[in-house]
Amino acid sequence: MDRTIDDPVEASENDWRSKLTPEQFRITREGGTERAFTGAYWNHKGDGMYRCICCGAELFRSDRKFDSGTGWPSFWEGVKPEAIRTIQDVSHGMVRTEIRCAQCDSHLGHVFQDSPTPTGLRYCVNSASLDFDDKT
Repeated sequence: MDRTIDDPVEASENDWRSKLTPEQFRITREGGTERAFTGAYWNHKGDGMYRCICCGAELFRSDRKFDSGTGWPSFWEGVKPEAIRTIQDVSHGMVRTEIRCAQCDSHLGHVFQDSPTPTGLRYCVNSASLDFDDKT
């Protein structure tokens, strides 16, 4: 089911814990980060759609994915602007732009303005925050 911005997902901490693995919960609900070069999708080459692991919202198309050399899945554009919200992150002694799923507020990763792609953006995403649908 495709969700829209007008159909937000809300769940309790216990609901999220029962749905997600401990690693997925740590990353998506607590703002964690997986180690570089360890996630399922950092080097994934499939053709399809990357969705939010928590709510299933469409986030990124595979044809917008590129190898940034960072060890995390990197995309130069989201599926649509309203699918991903951004907030300023001042943790760890730096200023970054955090990206979250607009439907369920799951932490996805960060976006940087350092990409050689058409948009100049690098959405650096944790694999644990994503699910992948192959094109069939």
